[in-house]
Amino acid sequence: MYIPNAFRFEDIAEKIAFMKRYSFATIITCKDQLPLATQLPFIVDDSEGSLKLTAHFSAVNEQAKYIEANTSLIIFTEPHAYISPKHYDKRESVPTWDYIAIHAYGKARIIEDEASKQKMLEQMINFYEKDYMEQWQGLSDKYKKGMMQGIIAFELEVTDLQGQQKLSQNKTREERERIVQHLENSTDNMEKELAPFIRKLQE
Repeated sequence: MYIPNAFRFEDIAEKIAFMKRYSFATIITCKDQLPLATQLPFIVDDSEGSLKLTAHFSAVNEQAKYIEANTSLIIFTEPHAYISPKHYDKRESVPTWDYIAIHAYGKARIIEDEASKQKMLEQMINFYEKDYMEQWQGLSDKYKKGMMQGIIAFELEVTDLQGQQKLSQNKTREERERIVQHLENSTDNMEKELAPFIRKLQE
């Protein structure tokens, strides 16, 4: 990832917290120099001294064939906003876009056995919708087995984690305050969601 010095995102704990909050990400893997991409919900686990990402493909998704032999890139990004030059002091200014992005690299390991695959699915249920666990536990073993045959679960240990926070750090405090006030008053939820990240720079 190209990261200008002003926009570096170095804090590991903050990067992991961002990934957990915006865990629906894009995984990219190359097949014969052609990138393949899939959008997936991930579980982000840093509990054992390493950073591991788990998810699953549909069994018919060809990308799964290449994730063990090749390094994959997983992109976590979410709140972003157009920033108008009307907020800047200088008239000779141009529009830009503020955003946060995390790039995680690593080779994946396919989870083969049913017990581990079921454990991964239950971790996902507990993270995304705990209330569904009761319904899940009441499903027949036949149904669960059939469903698990339709997916390819995997775990990826992150070997390189890069981040960027492009949050108008190259602007004055007064300019950032105008930007934040505009975003906070926006009717666009995405813009509202970005505002606290920029405001944090004012603290």
